[in-house]
Amino acid sequence: MAMNVGSSSAEDEVVSTINTTPLVDVMLVLLIIFLITVPVVTQSIALNLPKETNVVRITKPENIEISVNKDGEVYWGTKQVPDMEELVKRLGKESVKNPQPEVHIRGDDKSRYESVGRVVFACQRAGIMRISFVTQPPERGG
Repeated sequence: MAMNVGSSSAEDEVVSTINTTPLVDVMLVLLIIFLITVPVVTQSIALNLPKETNVVRITKPENIEISVNKDGEVYWGTKQVPDMEELVKRLGKESVKNPQPEVHIRGDDKSRYESVGRVVFACQRAGIMRISFVTQPPERGG
């Protein structure tokens, strides 16, 4: 029996094409995975989220203006309040009035949330029922 161990010249040619079959298989598997997982990710609890409104601020003399600067210092009108206990005491005197005045909190955009949160907590401790945040509408580019 004779056997040819050498290769013929037709088998020695190099295949220069890219086999895309594995790539297509992987892409189809990824597509199926994304189609299955996307509805799971987008599910959420049904809530009625607040709508953004621009309400014109009505300045009344009985309203209380509290400002928080970028360093966390608290001001009642234009006078600095030394500490939170003093703020709670002053707000407690205002909370017993009928009708109760509104508290308008003006926080600097560079102030920490903690500083404004302490003022909100002081209002809560004093029994203030209406708190508003004063903001400035964004500038419109022209």
